[in-house]
Amino acid sequence: MQSSHDAPAPTVVDVVIPAVDEAQSIGRVLRDLPASVRRVVVVDNGSTDATAEIARQAGATVVHEPRRGYGSACLAGMAEIARLAPAPDVLVFLDGDYSDHPDELPRLVEPIALRRAELVVGSRVLGRREPGALLPQARFGNWLASRMIRALYGLHVTDLGPFRAIRWQSLLELGMADRDFGWTAEMQVKAARGRLAYAEVPVSYRRRVGVSKITGTLSGSVRAGWKIIYTILVRPG
Repeated sequence: MQSSHDAPAPTVVDVVIPAVDEAQSIGRVLRDLPASVRRVVVVDNGSTDATAEIARQAGATVVHEPRRGYGSACLAGMAEIARLAPAPDVLVFLDGDYSDHPDELPRLVEPIALRRAELVVGSRVLGRREPGALLPQARFGNWLASRMIRALYGLHVTDLGPFRAIRWQSLLELGMADRDFGWTAEMQVKAARGRLAYAEVPVSYRRRVGVSKITGTLSGSVRAGWKIIYTILVRPG
């Protein structure tokens, strides 16, 4: 029986979804989010398809960020969340390609609601992956980056996955700045340096709808890999 001390505190959860040309998948992502989510901000990061229109029709707030880059989209989403007061207790970041399982969001929020963590990353390594969902270059890059963070910062990381939840005030205190591929690594490194309580939970992962803009091409994989390594070694303040 769960004691009252361990019962989750009432938690207001908002979601930010960066998206580029995800018209085939964004509706499914929004449909599968739990009803407990208060607000969803979809950041259209230069789509040429109907991503923004579909997201808006599904009830999301849509923000347009013309400066390309995963970090740019996340920062724009944060700015919109800050503008739409009152602030949430927890902000969840989730990709728009339907590779993550949005209905698993409560798993990420629970450790924060129980005050056991301030940043929770959904680990695809610890969870179940559909065959072919995580490409070889992505698996290797993720393994290398995780090992580097463990060795340099003492944080036990298994994944730099995009599906993550963080206490809103803690996120503001991190001072996130990266505008492209280094965003996820920057958050985990800064969390380690700031001694944020960190946790990972297993999440499911399936093959995304469409082709990845990063790991789906050799050039994208190389650029992302170098930026992540640079971020871990040099960037975070």
